[in-house]
Amino acid sequence: MHRLFVAFVPPEPMIDRLVTVMDGEPEGLRWISEEQLHCTLRFIGEVERPVAEDLAHLLAHVRAPALQCRLDGVGAFDRERRGALWARMAPREPIEALHHKIDRAVTACGLPPERRAFLPHVTLARWSGRVVEHRGWSERHGGLSSPAMRIDRFTLFESELGHAGPLYRAVAQYPLGA
Repeated sequence: MHRLFVAFVPPEPMIDRLVTVMDGEPEGLRWISEEQLHCTLRFIGEVERPVAEDLAHLLAHVRAPALQCRLDGVGAFDRERRGALWARMAPREPIEALHHKIDRAVTACGLPPERRAFLPHVTLARWSGRVVEHRGWSERHGGLSSPAMRIDRFTLFESELGHAGPLYRAVAQYPLGA
């Protein structure tokens, strides 16, 4: 089985900006390593090798313009004893359009369509098993922003779960734009 997702990796200057808000507080967070920061376009989950190969082939046929994205604030998914801190990617509409094209490729492989609402973001930290007071962090970094930067590819990743958290490995990259 292969645990897969599709994402784009922000450009290095944007990652450098993200790292500045990953400041170690509040307590109880597991910060994402700089090398693993990404904006998920579609989580796929566990699939057998033939489905993974079909998906890789269909993703090569996704056509979309390159994106001009910027960082635009922070937020949290807070489900009491688990959650995540994140940075918003903007503008939403072109990223969401790419998400829908990728979702169509995923469903063409016989997998179910995405049912969750799509919010373009980069996860910065996670927590589980405890309540984390993150409002101070959100207030401190609420103005996070960056200039718009070109995103010219998206990537099919495989996620390997381990004791230290997931490890992401690029399986294939696909160009955006001309």
